[in-house]
Amino acid sequence: MITVSLPDGSPLELDDGATGLDAARAIGARLAEAAVAVVVDDQERDLTRELPDGATLSVITKDTEAGRHVLRHSAAHVMAQAVLDLFEGATFAIGPPIADGFYYDFDIGRAFNPEDVERIEARMTEIVAEDQPFERAELSKTEALEIFADHPYKTEIIESVEEAEGASGDAVSVYRNLAFTDLCRGPHLPSTGLLPAFKLLRTAGAYWRGDENRPQLQRIYGTAWESGKAQDAYIDRLEEARKRDHRKLGTELDLFSFPSELGSGLAIWHPKGALVRTVIEDYSRRTHLAHDYQIVASPHIARSHLWETSGHLEFYADGMYPPMDLDGGDEYRLKPMNCPFHILIYRSRSRSYRELPVRLFELGTVYRYERSGVVHGLLRARGFTMDDSHIFCMESQIAAELKNLLEFVLMVWRDFGFEDVEADLSTKPEKYVGQDDLWDKATAALREAVEEAGLPYEVAEGEGAFYGPKIDIHVRDAIGRRWQVGTLQVDFAQPENFTLEYASVENTRERPVMIHRALMGSLERFFAILLEHYGGALPGWLSPVQATIVPVADRHIAYARDVAEGLGNAGLRVEVDQHDDTVGEKIRRALTMKHPAVLVVGDDDVEAGTAGFRLRGVEERRGMPLADVGDELVEFCKAPR
Repeated sequence: MITVSLPDGSPLELDDGATGLDAARAIGARLAEAAVAVVVDDQERDLTRELPDGATLSVITKDTEAGRHVLRHSAAHVMAQAVLDLFEGATFAIGPPIADGFYYDFDIGRAFNPEDVERIEARMTEIVAEDQPFERAELSKTEALEIFADHPYKTEIIESVEEAEGASGDAVSVYRNLAFTDLCRGPHLPSTGLLPAFKLLRTAGAYWRGDENRPQLQRIYGTAWESGKAQDAYIDRLEEARKRDHRKLGTELDLFSFPSELGSGLAIWHPKGALVRTVIEDYSRRTHLAHDYQIVASPHIARSHLWETSGHLEFYADGMYPPMDLDGGDEYRLKPMNCPFHILIYRSRSRSYRELPVRLFELGTVYRYERSGVVHGLLRARGFTMDDSHIFCMESQIAAELKNLLEFVLMVWRDFGFEDVEADLSTKPEKYVGQDDLWDKATAALREAVEEAGLPYEVAEGEGAFYGPKIDIHVRDAIGRRWQVGTLQVDFAQPENFTLEYASVENTRERPVMIHRALMGSLERFFAILLEHYGGALPGWLSPVQATIVPVADRHIAYARDVAEGLGNAGLRVEVDQHDDTVGEKIRRALTMKHPAVLVVGDDDVEAGTAGFRLRGVEERRGMPLADVGDELVEFCKAPR
């Protein structure tokens, strides 16, 4: 007999040679039916592997994120088998599970077409129906290289295994089902027949290892779920997301565009989009000033020496644009971050403990070289404006500052209509600067702040910045998607790099602590998230046009202009539709452009000083006095603060 410990600490006795599936069955039939893998001593393992005596054990079920990860990993494996079955000479690279799905990269000598994808999905269905067992094996690197000799990408992975994993041996794991073998760590389902629901979604080109100088492969994306019902719900969300795509809405609402002449990852803002952007910027400046921040500004380029001192050249050189030779050979670079400039502002004169914390704020445009394969509209751009703040404080002030910052973050996101806010606490990465004890202090302060704020959070081990741990803020939008937005980072390293000081109460020279903080992340990304969250129907205070006035006939245009002038004097953004169209067409145009209010004026309105008033979410009211229209519209379009 062997004994394993369950999550609640209770022991479970099993026969020698018992597997994870045996343990699940011993706990209960329903659990066994839902099980897809187990966690043994903090390591995920297949259900079919034997359990060691004395291990701690928990069961992963298919309706959890960890369980869906196993489903999607298995689905990717089945897709690779299908492609190699159908396309002679095909080779494959990597196929990981990702958020809500999976992908696999292939080389078949050409791009996949829609008919190919249909054939692949049909072959996958056959493989699932055959209920082929997933069988794990460990091979030496030599054996694995022989098996994958005709697959250069697998060969490259195998040759790099020892270096990548820091392994002392040369064993690699593979999974087989019938004649098909794939290089994989697992875990997988016990057999293909246990894959409940899957669907292939789209294809795309993808450079091997994300390197534009390497071969371009063909990627197939798919999704897999614990049931057909869950998958159908996801497909519905995908369709809704397509309708809300900010790139589509940006064109339809005439907000911004991405001309090919400009270059990838760079947007131009049309008048209406720039107007909304200005409203957001004004809100940001107003709220920062009200919370004791000082507004600063910095240039777009700086000598490379600045980025050497800050450490960005060492850690982020691949994401920076190449240097420019200026001043007789001196190197300058476009800025990828605003923080070194704010450091120089702090260091520009002597500082005393009496003036700390110093809170600096800038809407600063930065430039990062994102690879073309990851550029995605405003969500992943090469030039963008960060709502960047840096707080310089004493170590004793860290806890209070973080508490205030989190309150500020929650206030801002709620002002823009996001109530579902979460956090990740990201800890020390493998490559970092600074002292371990200071990292521990900073991490503890962040943990205390997020817990005191009552924010649900998860720990993201090793995901901190190279100079300090951080809290990443996430919001969920109207269709349930999770977006990473703001960030708070405690930094002991940069003050050391730049020898920052302040005079203490004892008149000694002390080192301040630096807190990096972005609320929106970038205005571009924030704008895109807002647009998709609201499906283009922005709140009244953000809408570029808050009311459209529709004259019934040309003789009513003068009155419509007078109404527009009155509403404009009340601070509203109004336009008069003077097109030679029917009233119905004008109303439809205003609604299509997501304007929150439509006023229709005709003969009776001219005589009585009224308007027909249609406000978003409210039934149309005819003959409404203009004063009442103005009061209601002003209230509807009132900014949060």
